[in-house]
Amino acid sequence: MLQLRVFNRLLQHFYWRTQESTKGLLPGFPSQLWGGYRSTGRRNKSSLPDVRERTLIAVKPDGVQRRLVGQIIHRFEQRGFKLVGLKMVQVSEDLLSQHYRELRAKPFYPSLQHYMTSGPVVVMVWEGPNVVQTSRKMVGHTNPTEAQAGTVRGDFSVHVSRNVVHASDSLEGARREIQLWFQGKDLLNWECCNQGNMMED
Repeated sequence: MLQLRVFNRLLQHFYWRTQESTKGLLPGFPSQLWGGYRSTGRRNKSSLPDVRERTLIAVKPDGVQRRLVGQIIHRFEQRGFKLVGLKMVQVSEDLLSQHYRELRAKPFYPSLQHYMTSGPVVVMVWEGPNVVQTSRKMVGHTNPTEAQAGTVRGDFSVHVSRNVVHASDSLEGARREIQLWFQGKDLLNWECCNQGNMMED
């Protein structure tokens, strides 16, 4: 019940922040370089499409059990990225098999499967310029012993088998994972108050 209350508070915080705000886009920046998703908001004065990257971030069972969800969300919000999707799920073996399709033949996959299905996972979609690679840097090396201090894994994890969080490793991977974990109706197109300034800097 405590986890459910905490998660409901996070959802309330997320939807409370959804509001009308300023709009903007880096003038003259080629839209194809963003390689992301097109929001449904109005266009700015230059009539360029408003295009951004999206990535999938998942707080793994150990991160949820240790009550780290709020701190991880805080880091991404502080960085300036926008939360457009959020849910807590108990992962099925089938979904996990699709998510980790490249690892299914590895000898450690059964233990990975047991770990990832041992408790709830909080899955998020974050949006912003260069969000895929920036998120990877924020999360840190897969092996926490090699992760730098200041990264999520460097600060919160000590062993590769309990490394707290997952982050998409490429634009293609992010698109595949987002489609796997979320339906289109689960993702919101909205604009935050600092979005125009962030895009123009």
